Amino acid sequence: MGIKRSLVLLFSSYGCFLFSQEKTIDTVYVFDNQMNKVKLFHKVTTITSEDAEKNSSNLSELLRFQSQVFIKENGRGAVSSPSFRGTLAGHTAFVWNGININSTFLGQGDINNLPLFGADQIEVKAGGGSVIYGSSAIGGSIHLNNDLNFNKGFNASLFSEVASFNTYNNFAKASYSNDKLSFKVSGNYSISENDYKVDDLKYINRNGNYYNTSLNIGISYKIAKNQKISWQSQFYDSSQHFPIYEESETKTKYETQSTRSLIVWDINTNKLSNSLKAAYTEENFQYFNNVNAPKSSGGTGKNYIFRNDFNYFILPKLNVNVIGEFQVNKGEGYQSGIGNISRNVGSIAGLLRYYATKNVRFEGGIKKDFVEDIDSPVLYSFSGKWNATNWYNISFNVSKNFKYPSFNDTYYEPGGNKDLKPETSTQVDMTNEFKAGNFKLTLTPYYMDIADLIVWLPTAMGYWQAFNVNKAESYGLESQLSYSKKVGIHHIKANIGYYYAKSTNKETGNQQPYIPLHRGMMNVSYEYRFLTFFAQGILNGLTYTTSDEKKSEAIDSYFVLNTGISAAVLKKYTLGFKVNNITDTYYKTVSFYPLPKRNYSVYATINF
Repeated sequence: MGIKRSLVLLFSSYGCFLFSQEKTIDTVYVFDNQMNKVKLFHKVTTITSEDAEKNSSNLSELLRFQSQVFIKENGRGAVSSPSFRGTLAGHTAFVWNGININSTFLGQGDINNLPLFGADQIEVKAGGGSVIYGSSAIGGSIHLNNDLNFNKGFNASLFSEVASFNTYNNFAKASYSNDKLSFKVSGNYSISENDYKVDDLKYINRNGNYYNTSLNIGISYKIAKNQKISWQSQFYDSSQHFPIYEESETKTKYETQSTRSLIVWDINTNKLSNSLKAAYTEENFQYFNNVNAPKSSGGTGKNYIFRNDFNYFILPKLNVNVIGEFQVNKGEGYQSGIGNISRNVGSIAGLLRYYATKNVRFEGGIKKDFVEDIDSPVLYSFSGKWNATNWYNISFNVSKNFKYPSFNDTYYEPGGNKDLKPETSTQVDMTNEFKAGNFKLTLTPYYMDIADLIVWLPTAMGYWQAFNVNKAESYGLESQLSYSKKVGIHHIKANIGYYYAKSTNKETGNQQPYIPLHRGMMNVSYEYRFLTFFAQGILNGLTYTTSDEKKSEAIDSYFVLNTGISAAVLKKYTLGFKVNNITDTYYKTVSFYPLPKRNYSVYATINF
C-alpha cells in the first residue's frame, strides 16, 4: 500500500485530506478534527456508547473500569477527579469536541458533572498534549466527542435502566441524515436516592441523593462540494447532595448548570483543509451549606473561544498544521472575593508531519501561549512511529506541557496569588506493541518531571494561600494485553491491563497522596448468537492518603468484580441484567467515603 492510499484511509473518515476517493469524506463528520492525527502517534482508548451501557451509573464508574485512569470519588455520584500516570486532578484536560472545557475557576473538571451519555464516543489519551489541547493536558486528556452521519436516513434509540438505591437512568437519541444534511438530538435524565449501606463501616450514605439531565443537539449542512457548516450544543443541569454521617448534621448540596455551543465551518480539498470554530461555554454553580437555605457561595464563568486549524500538504509526504486560538474568559464569584474579572488567552501552534514511508512517520510541534498577566513558557512536542514488522511497532513521544493558574488560584479572597507561575512538565514515553495471532501486547514506560506545582498552604494570617512550591516526578509503566477471536457464532474479547505509577514529591521522596503504586484492570466479553456475557474487574494496591506515607491512614488494596448478561431480541431490542461488585467488596477511593457493595440493575434498549 503506497503512502497516498495510507493517508486516505487514515484521514478520510475525519474529513481531513484526501488524495482520492473523495466521497468517503462524507461518511462521518467528527467535531474534533485533530483526534485522528493524534492517533497516528499516540495510543488512544475508545469507549463506545455500547460500552457505556456496562457502566451506566456515571462517568466515574465508566472510566474506573474501562480505562487506565485512576478515579478519586468522594462516594458514588459525588465530587470526582482523575489521575493519569501519577499526576494530580488539575493535570487532566477534558476536551469536548476539540474544545478544552476545564473549569476556569478550578482549573480542572468534575467527572460526575459531565454527562455520561452526552457523547457519541469517549476517548482517553495518556501523556501530554498541551500543544494541541492547551492548559492542563499534562498527565493526559479525556475526550467527549460527537459525530454526525450522512446518508443514513432516520434512526432512534431508547435506553432505560432501573438500579439499586432507587436509581433510574434514561437516555434517548434520534437522528436523520441525507446526502447534504445531518441532524441529531439526544437527552438523558438520571436520578438516585443513593442511600446505600456499608456494614463494614456501619456507614449509611445519608443525604447522598443526586440527579442530572442533559440535552444535546447537533446539525451539519454541506453548503458546497467541499464545505460544510456544523453546530453542536449541550445543556446540562445537576444537583449533588453531600453525604453526612449522622442525621443531626446539617445537610449540604451543590448545584451546577452548564452550556456549551460550537459552530464550525470546514473546508476540505485534496491538499488542504481548514476548520474555523467559534464556541461559547458557560458554567454556573451554587453551594448550599444548608439545603433549606439560600446559596452560600457560587460563581458564573463564561468563555468565548475562536480557533482556526489549517492543514496543508506541501508535498505528498509533508504536512504543515497551524493552529491559532483566542479566548476571552470571564468570571464572577459570589461570597468568594472574586468580582467581575476577565482574562484574554491566545496561542499559536505549528506542527510538521513527515510520512517518510508507509511504516515510518514523524511529527514535531511548537506552541506559544499568551495568557494575560502570566508569563507562559514555549511548549514543544516531538513524536515518531515505526511499524518495524507485521508483529511489532514502536512509537515515542517527548513534550513540554503546562497548566496556567485558575481564577481561584489567582483571585480568590483571601488566598489568591496574582504572582503565580504556570505549572510545567517535561515528559517522555515509548510505546512498544507486539502482535501474535489474536493477541496484542502493549508496553509503555514513561517519565515525567513537573515543576512549579500550585498548592494551597496555611499562612500565619490564619487562611490558606496558593503558592508555587513543590516539584514532582512520576515514572512507571502502562501495559495491556488484548485478545479477540471469532469462530462462527462465538466471539470472545478480552483486555487485561497493569499500571505502575511511582509519583513522588522531590523534596520528601514520598509517594504522592491518592496515587496507588499498583493497579490492574480486566474486561472480558463473550457473544453467542443473541446472548452477550461480560465481566470486568479492577485491582487497586495500597494507596496513601497523607504526604508522609502513614500506613495507618492508607486505603487498603481491593479487588472489585462486575458481571452482566444481555440478550438481543428481534435485532431491535436488548434486555440486560448487571451485578456490580459481585464480590461484595468493601472499598473506597477516598478516606471516609466508601463506595457501594453488591448492587444490581436491569436495563432495556430499543433501536428504531
